[in-house]
Amino acid sequence: MKFFIDTANLKEINSAVEMGVLDGVTTNPSLAAKETASYNELLQDICKVVPGPVSAEVLATDTEGMLSEARELVKIADNIVVKIPTTLEGLRAVKALTSEGISVNSTLVFSASQALLVAKAGASFVSPFVGRLDDISTEGMQLIGDIVTIYNNYGYRTEVLAASLRHPMHVVQSALLGADVATMPYKVIAQLIKHPLTDIGLEKFLEDYKKKMQ
Repeated sequence: MKFFIDTANLKEINSAVEMGVLDGVTTNPSLAAKETASYNELLQDICKVVPGPVSAEVLATDTEGMLSEARELVKIADNIVVKIPTTLEGLRAVKALTSEGISVNSTLVFSASQALLVAKAGASFVSPFVGRLDDISTEGMQLIGDIVTIYNNYGYRTEVLAASLRHPMHVVQSALLGADVATMPYKVIAQLIKHPLTDIGLEKFLEDYKKKMQ
């Protein structure tokens, strides 16, 4: 399973890179708005730090606008993946961009039918939003399982990128269901390594060692 970090903060990205587990980055204009640099400047800097896929989102809602923005975004770096919203206009953009050899991440996916369509259109990644479904009393992880099953049934190459992951169990459940990628905030990556028994065990080892050395 690949680990992506969902942020536009370079400090967080660099820290995740140093952990040795980071495979890529997902960003969006809302995340970029929290930083001081422009969106394009941020993307340039991120792509220099992370050699893996860096998802950059378009703002347009019409097909032609999406295509125009996407073609500019991919000029930033070779590892840019364009995030396209999963709408009818977006579906048309996915098909057009993939036919040009541009990698696309179909975002804001909330149903298996949406995931099926973007896979048929050739998207490189599909991003089902687990946490947002949980927020409306729907089982977000069920969607991950449904998409993985459908893609396996037909051999679609679109990678399932579990998004809107709020806590470590979201990540573990995504892995158990066979998601190809999990994207998460920095704090969730940091939480994955934490366990109270590890801390207690380490403290005990150190205490015993100090007693032996006295």
